[in-house]
Amino acid sequence: MSVWKQLLLTLVIVVVAAGLWVRYYPGAGAQLSALGIDWLTFAVAEVSPEQAEQPRRRGGGPQGAVVTTPVVEITINDRLSAIGTSIALQSVEVTPYTSGRMTELLVRSGATVKSGEVIARLDSDAEQIAVERAANALKDAEARLKRQQQLLRSNTATAVQVTDAELEVENARLQLAEAQLALSRRSIETPIGGVVGILPITAGNYVSSSSVIATIDDRSEILVDFWVPERFASAIKVGSPITATSVARPGETFHGVISAVDNRIDIDSRTLQVRARFPNEDDKLRAGMSFQVAMKFPGDEYPAVDPLAVQWGSDGAFVWSVKDGKGERVPVNIIQRNTDSVLVDAPLTTEDEVVTEGLHLVRQGAELKIADRKQAPASDEPPKPVAAESGS
Repeated sequence: MSVWKQLLLTLVIVVVAAGLWVRYYPGAGAQLSALGIDWLTFAVAEVSPEQAEQPRRRGGGPQGAVVTTPVVEITINDRLSAIGTSIALQSVEVTPYTSGRMTELLVRSGATVKSGEVIARLDSDAEQIAVERAANALKDAEARLKRQQQLLRSNTATAVQVTDAELEVENARLQLAEAQLALSRRSIETPIGGVVGILPITAGNYVSSSSVIATIDDRSEILVDFWVPERFASAIKVGSPITATSVARPGETFHGVISAVDNRIDIDSRTLQVRARFPNEDDKLRAGMSFQVAMKFPGDEYPAVDPLAVQWGSDGAFVWSVKDGKGERVPVNIIQRNTDSVLVDAPLTTEDEVVTEGLHLVRQGAELKIADRKQAPASDEPPKPVAAESGS
């Protein structure tokens, strides 16, 4: 085949391909208009009233007509759902100060104790003897001081001797106090009030300063720790209300407040630790229970369009909006994709409509023939809450 025939065949193929691209590629008209090529027109078959009543094509409306959908407004980031783990308001493992054999255990598992109450005693014979010895030494030092004071009045003793006797008395008092402290520490007291857990030890056992005698939980209030995504960090404030439900008690909702917010984001999980406080007057809740916590926020509102309305061009995503019966290309920034809607950041309001079917018929500023409108994307169903799984 000669060269000129090859060039002619190539030219024909290019023209046909260009025509098909302009005719069927969404957004081709807008791209040509941007390049200043807006003089190309394409014939659209006239539609008679009888043809308009015929069944619609896959495009959605009669030939030459487009289908539009109203824009709705949807609020996101307005609620938080997370899994948390509870701890007691105060919790302590009671251990003795010193080693020894436990002679008495004065509480039982499940008992309620008060702060400072003695729950166990260790053998204290040696400590009792030390207290009596220190008491005798104090009496002797006081008697010696009294004699020195009498001798000082008769000029038989000096003031230095009286001062030495006074120092001996003070030292004897300190030794007695030390002995009494050692004796008192043979009685094991609870530092907080609460409920005693299962006792891991019984009377007669030898214990050391690291042996746990009992665990005590103050369950007057329950604290729930949970972790939230970092985008909620500025929205959560101490004192904000919060609700929680427990798997162990289905159907019951507990109301509390945020009691503490951590001062930094965890760099590995990009989450923030938050602590909530819930009253527990009826003693229904226990430490270690799992809770589903929920919070509400003002949230962010965005226009939502039908997923079919979103098109893509060389400069990104856009939709065709209907303004005064004419098509208008509106660039959009996609925020969130849902099943039946797409949230976008764009200059759209609830009074606007976007084209969802017959997009190949739309040109910038061209008059549009609009068929019956589709139902707007559901806006009464809230978006799925963001869940932040607890790490504990």
